[in-house]
Amino acid sequence: MEYDVVIVGGGPSGLAAAIHLKQLATENNTELTVCLLDKGSEVGAHIISGCVMNPRGIDELIPNWQNLGFPITCKVTDDHTYYLTQKNKFKLPVPKDWQNHGNYIISLSQLCKKLAEHAESLGVEIYPGFSASQAIIENGRLCGVITGDMGLNRNGEPSENYQPGMEIRAKQTILAEGCRGSVSKSIIQEFKLNKNSDPQTYGLGIKEIWQINPQNHKSGTVLHFLGYPLNNNAYGGGFLYHMENNLVSIGLVTALDYENPYLSPYDEFQKLKKHPQIAEILAGGERIEYGARTVVEGGIQSLPKLYFKGGVLVGDSAGFLNVPKVKGVHNAIKSGMLGAKAVFDAINENSDTASSFASLFKNSWLYKDLYEVRNIRPSFAKCKILGLIYSGFEKYILRNKVPWTLHHKYFDNEITKLSKDSNMIKYDKYDGKLTFDKASSVHLANVTHDDNQPNHLKLKNLSIAVDINYKLYASPESRFCPAGVYEIINTHGEPTLQINSQNCVHCKACDIKDITQNIVWTPPEAGSGPQYSDM
Repeated sequence: MEYDVVIVGGGPSGLAAAIHLKQLATENNTELTVCLLDKGSEVGAHIISGCVMNPRGIDELIPNWQNLGFPITCKVTDDHTYYLTQKNKFKLPVPKDWQNHGNYIISLSQLCKKLAEHAESLGVEIYPGFSASQAIIENGRLCGVITGDMGLNRNGEPSENYQPGMEIRAKQTILAEGCRGSVSKSIIQEFKLNKNSDPQTYGLGIKEIWQINPQNHKSGTVLHFLGYPLNNNAYGGGFLYHMENNLVSIGLVTALDYENPYLSPYDEFQKLKKHPQIAEILAGGERIEYGARTVVEGGIQSLPKLYFKGGVLVGDSAGFLNVPKVKGVHNAIKSGMLGAKAVFDAINENSDTASSFASLFKNSWLYKDLYEVRNIRPSFAKCKILGLIYSGFEKYILRNKVPWTLHHKYFDNEITKLSKDSNMIKYDKYDGKLTFDKASSVHLANVTHDDNQPNHLKLKNLSIAVDINYKLYASPESRFCPAGVYEIINTHGEPTLQINSQNCVHCKACDIKDITQNIVWTPPEAGSGPQYSDM
């Protein structure tokens, strides 16, 4: 199948790119065929975010969105940031431009479903349930993607339901897969797009949606937390957003550059819910949905080159999250629009390379948004308290006007310490009221993988899992995975790594944090994975 543009990924950046391409075609009185692939069973099924959204991006993309029934209705009415100790909380001052008044608490999953409807109304062809498994590279140019085979059995052999993947070819390909996308990862390596960038760093976000007692609910209230439960050497923070209809979303983002292999982001999140100030809000409530996903935190100094022969990177395939503002949706939308404009120009000029993306980005508010906060995340590299002090100094005293740029020096997997040099962390048993085991959580993510399909979590070398990860690092994959995928079992008296791939929520933490990069996340049969509804 051939198109002018193929877009890989049905998140906010990919959908914004699709919509804007059609808008540009209409404005210029030309035809443009656009195809969008999404590996979820439907658009939105794999989409998860906090999520408080700055409407700036959607305002630019669809100025009349308020008249079109978009699920953006819960305006922020109250906004607080606290530093938590184990029992108490202390309110922190937040710069005015980092506050959330004028923003909206939304479900990004629901927003993407609506964006997909809008894109289709403009003529975009959207194919959910089709994963991009491989890039088509010919003569140093990306010419499209190959979708994953369907109906392979667990041995990778065709079953009676076998359907081979298809070649989707295009003049330009927009990669909008989100954090650590498989094709994006291969393209960054193939074209050496990160050769002039800092190492990328990531965070693992774990989130639940609760229905709480009406007396505890304050629609429009946004709460952010620093400090507890993470120790001083682990960066991250929690959030609790009061949505409509007595719903709250609560979560914890743990930066994956932590040192201690015994740390479990999942169990740190369980600890957060037991904090007195939070347990009081959740008391008597019911947990109704669970999910997890990694986010790109490196900032502007870790951005790869955004264009290459045959395509561009947008959204979290590149990494446009504003970490201190805890905002990414408006940036994802804007990056999709900029990428679309660059691709549109390249096609009109009959050029292989959408090189105008660089200047479009440099001259946009998106660049300014990221440049101003470039030093905040790396300032937390060694110590949370020092990071807070530096951030306050740069923001309040120097007012973002600094000539220097702090840099990320290591990849997240390189920072993990040996187990013998680390303190063991003991976590409390789950109480079934506020804290829950991973199996019950995965159930609430509505995860589906055909038991007969091939394992999509590959090991480059089987022996490394025991000889290095287990013996030297106490198998950190059994703790950094938020879905219980990796488990050390006893086989004939010897430790063996068991991979429960059917539990995978597609967070990609294993692909990022694995010490030797021995674990490789590949797309499972399309339509597999979580089936989010309100995330």
